[in-house]
Amino acid sequence: MQVSSICLSAKVPVLVKSQHTNPTTVKDPSSTAAAPKWAQKTITLPPQRRGCHHITSKIVKEIQQDLSGFKCGLAHLFLHHTSASLTINENYDYDVRDDTETFLNRIVPEGPSAPWKHTLEGPDDMPAHIKSSMFGCALMIPITNGKLNMGTWQGIWLCEHRDYPTPRTVVVTLNGI
Repeated sequence: MQVSSICLSAKVPVLVKSQHTNPTTVKDPSSTAAAPKWAQKTITLPPQRRGCHHITSKIVKEIQQDLSGFKCGLAHLFLHHTSASLTINENYDYDVRDDTETFLNRIVPEGPSAPWKHTLEGPDDMPAHIKSSMFGCALMIPITNGKLNMGTWQGIWLCEHRDYPTPRTVVVTLNGI
């Protein structure tokens, strides 16, 4: 896996506005709070066969050092491709991934009888674009106490929609305090 990163952090003065019935604004130059931090990594995942693949552990392994520095925030994942997708779904039972692939193949026709005009990159390309649009190429996950805050049975999936996969690039941007 190829990884690159950038991190920024600073302290800034805090302006406090009361939420009481008699609002006042207090500016105390001695009070400072941690400014939002940012971290970003570009992760290149190796080619995966067609289907849905649980990639949570691969992503967490690559961002763990930066992730551990956030008490509260958001992780944004962005996939640099139009023929694959990201989604959050079941992380335990492999049948869910197989059933999802079966569903996608039933609702998006492929092959010589498919009505698609865009076939320059192969008969699986246009169906891959449609499937990618259905799931999307971005995810937003809360960060709590240095960890991705997902449900017990949730995991990050990379869905490969092409018959001949290539490496896939995911940009993970962390933002918070």
